[in-house]
Amino acid sequence: QVQLVEAGGGLVQVGGSLRLSCAASGLTFGGYTMGWFRQAPGKEREFVAAISRSGGRTSYGDPVKGRFTISRDNAKNTVFLQMNSLKPEDTAVYYCAAATVVVPVQVATYYSNWGQGTQVTVSS
Repeated sequence: QVQLVEAGGGLVQVGGSLRLSCAASGLTFGGYTMGWFRQAPGKEREFVAAISRSGGRTSYGDPVKGRFTISRDNAKNTVFLQMNSLKPEDTAVYYCAAATVVVPVQVATYYSNWGQGTQVTVSS
């Protein structure tokens, strides 16, 4: 049974930083592209970042480019999202997802497994 468990969310002030993690089990982690998505209340799910199987390629949504960094540790079956210079519009539930594709795709329908999400709230 595949499980993706996010952690690291919380309340942070504008300009602050958070580091999210997603621990995966029940799958061959190195065989999956990993992604982060987010959903704010009343809004559609939005692509945040993705990283290829080996970590050699990454992709970012325009709103987070230059502020967020995705990385992975295949030895620990974990993917990370470092979030810096946080803004109120970054407030959302952040979801980790896994896809059996080679490239770091931005489209949610490619991702077959999803975590439960972790809340990130940026206060002004």
